[in-house]
Amino acid sequence: MKNIVLAITIICFAGLGQVALSQANPDQEKTRLEQNKAIVRGYMNEVLNNGNVAAFDTYFSEDVVFNNSKGVKQQLAGMQSIRSAFPDFRLIIEDQIAEGDKVVTRVTFQGTHRGEFRGTAPTGKQIKYSGIAVDRIVEGKVVEMWHVADQLALLQQVGAIPPQPKK
Repeated sequence: MKNIVLAITIICFAGLGQVALSQANPDQEKTRLEQNKAIVRGYMNEVLNNGNVAAFDTYFSEDVVFNNSKGVKQQLAGMQSIRSAFPDFRLIIEDQIAEGDKVVTRVTFQGTHRGEFRGTAPTGKQIKYSGIAVDRIVEGKVVEMWHVADQLALLQQVGAIPPQPKK
């Protein structure tokens, strides 16, 4: 009888331990998700908005993959051409959602066309277009990035291609 009572006691304490652990994990998960969102906000502000390419290693793993390609630093160097054409370029975070190891961010890009862009002379026009970023975070660093921006809207706004006819 003592063995049965002892076994039941152990099982009860084990169950209480599991309940306590399961209640602690949602808080830890929420904290981790918020940290991941902060990492993405950090690189978007520091690297993209401020043009601080030196901060790259703070946010990205050594072998980060961008849209299934390893050339992330070259892609970010391409941001310099955008900065030349749109010196007041800003990326604004509109929405951000995190789940698991991924962060999805909906952004708006805006700026004034003051320099040549893809063969189009400066127009002085204010431009505004949208994009979506999906970033995967592992151990506090971005390891994969999938970014899509509405390049058609940008090219139409600077006059590089004619706008779509209204229906």
